[in-house]
Amino acid sequence: MKTDIILCGVGGQGILSIATIIGEAAMAEDLFIKQAEVHGMSQRGGDVQSNLRISSQPIASDLIGKGTADVIISMEPMEALRYLQYLKPGGWVITSSTPFKNIPNYPDIEAINAQLNKLPHVVKIDIDQMAKDNGVPRSANVILLGAAQKALGIEYNKLENAIRRVFARKGEAVVEANIKALALGAALNDK
Repeated sequence: MKTDIILCGVGGQGILSIATIIGEAAMAEDLFIKQAEVHGMSQRGGDVQSNLRISSQPIASDLIGKGTADVIISMEPMEALRYLQYLKPGGWVITSSTPFKNIPNYPDIEAINAQLNKLPHVVKIDIDQMAKDNGVPRSANVILLGAAQKALGIEYNKLENAIRRVFARKGEAVVEANIKALALGAALNDK
């Protein structure tokens, strides 16, 4: 088993929380994991990107080469587009459909969608609205993680248990909100 994942978005959207949950789930399965993060100007709305490599065999490097990523999970459509050069042919892109317009010259969303729609495996979800509609407005990132669960090849219950461990110190309400968000995202895989 080997899965190379690029997580991307804008500072404050929860990319590093997703990385922590996936890493915790992978370690619970006794898998090897390497992670590299790029924080840009994350505290000022800049891009955040994380390479996450999971394998049943030892991993030499934490960086993902161009054309080799199995999955891109993006909290923002333009950021998904930014990292497409790293996606392998037939790889998956799971992204929020809602732009985070943090720059004055944000590209036309229709042009971004046209590029994404050329790919064979793309899932676009309005996670922000879905999170609000379901009473978990701070867990949009975990909805996206739930939607990516099958592409990641990590069992659902492993991700759920990882959420319990990662968020335990924040209290039961936070744990339950994130478990609900994971289930909402995972349910999209059945549609």
